[in-house]
Amino acid sequence: MTDTVIRVEGIGKRYHIGERARQSALLRDVLSNAFRRNGKRRSQDFIWAVRDVSFEVKQGEVVGLIGRNGAGKSTLLKLLARITRPTVGHAELHGRIASLLEVGTGFHPELTGRENIFLSGAILGMSKAEIVRKFDEIVAFSEVERFIDTPLKHYSSGMGMRLAFAVAAHLEPEILLVDEVLSVGDASFQKKCLGKMQDVSRGGRTIIFVSHNMTALKRLCTRAVWLDGGQIVENGEAGEVVRCYLQRNTVANLQSLWEDERTAPGDDRVRLRSVRLLPQDDSSDHITVHTPLQIEFTYWNYVPDAVLNVSMILNNLEEVCAFATASDFAPRPVGLIRHTLEIPGNLLNTGSYYVNMIIVKDTSVGLLFQNNVLAFEVAEGEVVGNWYGQFPGAVRPKLKWKSEAIDAADFAVSTASEPVIWNACPTADRPSHRPQRSGRSQ
Repeated sequence: MTDTVIRVEGIGKRYHIGERARQSALLRDVLSNAFRRNGKRRSQDFIWAVRDVSFEVKQGEVVGLIGRNGAGKSTLLKLLARITRPTVGHAELHGRIASLLEVGTGFHPELTGRENIFLSGAILGMSKAEIVRKFDEIVAFSEVERFIDTPLKHYSSGMGMRLAFAVAAHLEPEILLVDEVLSVGDASFQKKCLGKMQDVSRGGRTIIFVSHNMTALKRLCTRAVWLDGGQIVENGEAGEVVRCYLQRNTVANLQSLWEDERTAPGDDRVRLRSVRLLPQDDSSDHITVHTPLQIEFTYWNYVPDAVLNVSMILNNLEEVCAFATASDFAPRPVGLIRHTLEIPGNLLNTGSYYVNMIIVKDTSVGLLFQNNVLAFEVAEGEVVGNWYGQFPGAVRPKLKWKSEAIDAADFAVSTASEPVIWNACPTADRPSHRPQRSGRSQ
């Protein structure tokens, strides 16, 4: 774990805006792109996607790249994978490299799943013998055994992406460059993908991993590099860098209001009017874990007696759901409707939260989806004893505890008498599982 396998020094990539990427440009195009506004070059004619980036990665490290969209993460991976050349600087990579930058590279819709495994595997650098040796494992991982000899054009998009990831995940390089693979498939398959990435890292291989899933990134990566505007903001321990990134990119928003009914989110059935967070104590500018909260949703209903409700999902910044809840279903009159939700104090943990909401018709039809309608920070309140750290978990409810002194002799007698035995029910006509006391009839 002491050998440096990736060394990046002052690397940068500049793209020209509005120019056509052609090897044989006409002289008039070169002149018109080079001289504008009376022969002067405009500074806005180019943009630095990556600029002056330097870092090192040791053998066996798993490094996460984080940042907002457009921060330069994918461009940096393409520079490392030698898909594109840097404008300045250089990168040294020692070892066999595999990149999973676009899931599905090399797949052809007219070929079967079996044929696409061999085609994609070859494009990604696997030998035929290696593909044959891993074929059964790839198919089992992708969960498309039943359709392996069906042309890919008949696959669902999820099936195709699962097969593509399965091929790429079974490469055996010394260095693996991965971009947003955890967007593949449903939740269970994403969990399998993360497990596979962990297996790769435990095998001593070096990984550079891009993801917007902060929970997965902290779980998988030992170190994180935060990019913004193509430059490194922080480089260090994954949990600490992620925490700083989330805090800096959170803007409190205690109210979303649409005053113009014509342009409000929605359609001719419902339109959203407002969503407000109302702290229920005197410290309205400072929400703590003890502060009771009220969330108010208002919307215009245009369909008489439509059966509507509002569902709300409260997430923290690591995209973990703290809880989800919904109002009652009932016929609503035409006009402005208000729903109010009460969140008691001593329920939420410290941290930042945001609200996603859905207006639902007839218990199953989503009419309006609106994300990030509210964002707020919950601060620590009174310190509990000598505890100054952060409690784990998305919520930290204040539950009822009972503490008392008891006699040791009485405790020994009470626990020794009449032990509880749980009996299984081998047949359907027997009673349900109930604790049976020893020495009594069944």
